[in-house]
Amino acid sequence: MNCTIQWGGPGSMSFHAATGSGHWVNMDGAPEGGGRNLAPRPMEMLLVGAGGCTAYDVVLILQRGRHAVQGCTVDVKAERAEVDPKVFTRIHLHFKITGKALPAPAVERAIAMSHEKYCSATIMLSKTAEVTTSYEVMEA
Repeated sequence: MNCTIQWGGPGSMSFHAATGSGHWVNMDGAPEGGGRNLAPRPMEMLLVGAGGCTAYDVVLILQRGRHAVQGCTVDVKAERAEVDPKVFTRIHLHFKITGKALPAPAVERAIAMSHEKYCSATIMLSKTAEVTTSYEVMEA
């Protein structure tokens, strides 16, 4: 994997990233840090990546188990250290899984498998943060 990040130039704290897969992502800083709040912060992008990584795993695991999953939303909340480096110290991921007759044990197992074996992002972040999960299953 690779990516290239380019600064937006003087008077800005925006950055444009080109990913190895050919996509562009914009990032910006908070106004108090010289940014203009035009895009997500870089640390928010880490949370987006972690949420996307685990959601991908959970959906794939449920589909491979032949479960009729029809929706997956992950709400991510995080806390950071007060001093530099302001690493994440706590991350909570709440899954909202929608489907037809989805057994709760299958959802619970898929989430556990993601966090114990497959989700590189949350496993990596768990080196500095306490990562917790919760879920709810809704009938479609």
